[in-house]
Amino acid sequence: MISLQLPSITTSPQTRQWQGGCLCGHIRYQIEGDPLLAAICHCSMCRRAHAAPLVAWAMFSQSQVVFPRSSPSYYASSASAQRGFCPICGTQICFIEESLPDLIDIAIGSLDHPDTLPPTLHYWYSRHLSWAELGDSLPRYPEFPPFPDQ
Repeated sequence: MISLQLPSITTSPQTRQWQGGCLCGHIRYQIEGDPLLAAICHCSMCRRAHAAPLVAWAMFSQSQVVFPRSSPSYYASSASAQRGFCPICGTQICFIEESLPDLIDIAIGSLDHPDTLPPTLHYWYSRHLSWAELGDSLPRYPEFPPFPDQ
């Protein structure tokens, strides 16, 4: 598993469980355990995919995430990435990147209780919209934060 040298998520002594899904309820997911990373992305592809000025993601191991009823449909948004969405209501649920094997990003806004998983940093901040300034003090990375072996 990849170990990121980034601000850590506060963990609890019990195994955390998360649930969420799409707007219409067709796609539901369950997650067990803490994320490796929770962050706000400012890249143009996330903005377009979500039709939003920025997107909050939580990165998990794919083995932590279960879609018990229906799996998302996927769109290849680039040569190395796929975005999962509900085929009925269009809600963007997840993101999978080949360069991050066995990992999956879940859109924090799709959690049943998104306020329980706050982001710890911003990435692709070099692409942020000038009118979308957040007043937090979280670290801002111009691109994706470096992995320890980079």
